[in-house]
Amino acid sequence: MKILIRLICSFALLLGVHNALACDYPTKASVANGSTATKEDMIESQRSVKKFVGAMEAYLECIVGEEKAARSALGELQPEDEQQRQEMLNKKYNAAVDDMERVAARFNAEVQAYKGKDGS
Repeated sequence: MKILIRLICSFALLLGVHNALACDYPTKASVANGSTATKEDMIESQRSVKKFVGAMEAYLECIVGEEKAARSALGELQPEDEQQRQEMLNKKYNAAVDDMERVAARFNAEVQAYKGKDGS
């Protein structure tokens, strides 16, 4: 009976922690088409990318913190459960980093297109 009560309490705490921290995935940066963009468009794209990267870094910190809080609430885990939770965190983290890298690569490609359109 004590185990059941502890499990219910842990589950309720997890729901509360999840709702309190709820890490929101940032909105993608808008990147102008470098072959048709103005200088102002490219500057705005740069700002958008910087904002996205900053928001994504905050998101990464949030998911790590959320997982730490969840693990504390759960107490002792079986090794296979611990490994599964770590793998899920790694997948979320790595996917977010990959997304940041794709946005940066796309922005860099558009900057090159912008620079190349006038031969400057």
